[in-house]
Amino acid sequence: MTVSAEQDSLYARSYFPRYAPKFVPHAPEAFKAFGEFNKAAMQEGALSAKLKEIIAIASAHATGCPYCIDLHVAAGRKLQASKEEVVEAIGVSALVKGGSALYHGINALNAYEESPADDLYARENLTKLEALEAVNEELYTAFVSFGREVLTPRSLGAKDKSLVAVAIAHIEGCAYSIEYYTKLAKSEGASLAELAETIVVAGALKAGSAMAHRVNAYIAYERAGE
Repeated sequence: MTVSAEQDSLYARSYFPRYAPKFVPHAPEAFKAFGEFNKAAMQEGALSAKLKEIIAIASAHATGCPYCIDLHVAAGRKLQASKEEVVEAIGVSALVKGGSALYHGINALNAYEESPADDLYARENLTKLEALEAVNEELYTAFVSFGREVLTPRSLGAKDKSLVAVAIAHIEGCAYSIEYYTKLAKSEGASLAELAETIVVAGALKAGSAMAHRVNAYIAYERAGE
């Protein structure tokens, strides 16, 4: 099917079933393997299927993939995830995504020095967040308050929120966030099995975002020939 030159929307719910299969015949084994991985990642195990979908929803907001958001919100709703749980998970995603940038501010302050330290990612840097507060107390205090509000147990419990945070930290690839939120999750009672499944869901969503965007690639490829 030729993609119309008048098709201005970059994302439409109807595009996915229409265009996602177009690439499959060209790499069938790879697409099959990813589908099997994704299915295994979302199966109930140490974590419930519902919590995995909540983690997936938060992860989809971190990757910014609208197809993933659409798919996993619908799946979460089928598993009785409430709007409150979904919104709280999105809040954790926002906290960790923004917090990773703030943590990197420690590196920025180091780089700003005339003789910056050679170690770009020292674990002890986590104790130097006060240096950011000294530069801009209002900004730092506002972020700390936001974090406290987001992580307060409500519809989602403290452990569930910490696991969501671990997933987003892995999507962001921020070592400071991984260090902080993994320790937080352990303190809230998370097991290694729960952490392992959380990380697998994060991996599925990060890779899945790229896979989902093949729809855009197909449309762009077809439009280039019009």
